[in-house]
Amino acid sequence: MAGGKSGESGKETGRSWLGDYFRGHQYWVYSRGTAINHFLRRRIRPAGVGLLIVIIVAAGAAGGNPDTPVFQSFSFAVGLLLVAALSLPLRRARVAATRELPAHVTAGQSFTYHVSLRNLRKKDLRSFELMETGADPRPSQELFLHSREPGEEKRNLYDRWLAYYRWAWLCDTRRLFDGGRSEPVALVKAQRTAKVAITMVPQRRGLIRLNDLRLVLPDPLGLLQRSRKVPAPAASVAVLPRRYPLPRFELPGSARFQPGGEATARHAGATGEFTGLRDYQPGDPLRLIHWPTWARTGKPVVKELEDTFFPRHGLILDTFPAAGDEGLFEDAVSVAASFVVSVDASESLIDLMFIAGHERVVTAGQGIARAETLLEVLAGVEVGPREDYDSLARLVQRHSDDLAGCLCVFAGWSKARARLLMRLNRAGIEASAVVICRERPGAMPRCHFVRSSELAGDLMRLPGRL
Repeated sequence: MAGGKSGESGKETGRSWLGDYFRGHQYWVYSRGTAINHFLRRRIRPAGVGLLIVIIVAAGAAGGNPDTPVFQSFSFAVGLLLVAALSLPLRRARVAATRELPAHVTAGQSFTYHVSLRNLRKKDLRSFELMETGADPRPSQELFLHSREPGEEKRNLYDRWLAYYRWAWLCDTRRLFDGGRSEPVALVKAQRTAKVAITMVPQRRGLIRLNDLRLVLPDPLGLLQRSRKVPAPAASVAVLPRRYPLPRFELPGSARFQPGGEATARHAGATGEFTGLRDYQPGDPLRLIHWPTWARTGKPVVKELEDTFFPRHGLILDTFPAAGDEGLFEDAVSVAASFVVSVDASESLIDLMFIAGHERVVTAGQGIARAETLLEVLAGVEVGPREDYDSLARLVQRHSDDLAGCLCVFAGWSKARARLLMRLNRAGIEASAVVICRERPGAMPRCHFVRSSELAGDLMRLPGRL
């Protein structure tokens, strides 16, 4: 028996070694092919691609065909390509640029920014475009070997063996933005500065670093182009998560309130009703001084205001998706961001809680921080290194005295998540959950299931009382 198990283990190891060796060669081919494709796309325009196709077709048709028009078409196309290639060295430029980027943008929504481009030559710069190039989207060999495209097991044997769709999926998920190219600019005069608009669409949340601005100089025929890197300071823009519209809703525990207190009043400003005057005490904010009374009595006097009360809600983000559920995690981040912008921050506090390597609690509302602060945190949140719902439960319980209630946003559904929700409710924390899933399971108490494929529609059908 032992010998049989050892033999089976050796066969599996051999198959694994052969598979990794073969995939390693596939990775080399796909990586080099993607690099060559990127190089050519920078230098050949769409019309040039069409002309190359004409040359290839004409060359194939000319084989064994004595018809003169075929040879004439082939010669004419090759002649055009040669003229375009010989004219490229004549397209010269010397420029400097500065990007003017917004503070943050939203994933999936196009935005436009401007580049101040200065022509440093004594000749006019004509017929050009600006192009931003993102970071290299090619995955590492280890990532290619051990990743699985969603639904890869449903593909036919040849596609699974070829693994091209896996490569294309990995490159697509690592691409930061689409677009990044300006409209053609006709003229920038010598020693002058012009503003050029560039439009792009961020593909995922996070930080886009821009450090490869290119000046595209097409030949007079529009077949080929030069691609010159423009000296420009590197810049970055924060990409906030996608947000979805939500119906009118009431968060869990809205009946419990947290007194504003003096510390919060100093951040948010005194908003209570005026109740009277009292003598100034060290530490009172200067904006509460009643200047007319001070001028009349000769001693500092401050206004007393009625204490304000407001609810404080916990927003719990699940950062422990199961293997293959990374897409559900991204949807969970977007749902959390949607609740952040939908809650009236002027009337409540929101404590965003999650675990990603370590415990994080970020508070916004009532002048402590704006909702944009939570969105920026959500833009950079990463998957936790290991599942640890016990630590997440302890984190929430430590803040339970301050919370009116909690809303959990889960990336999938499991027994561990059910236990977390039950544990919070048993600890006296009014908690409910929005669960992002692929297929909606049966009804669960205090759980609202939304399908990732119908995210926007299911969110709009959430009940008014969560």
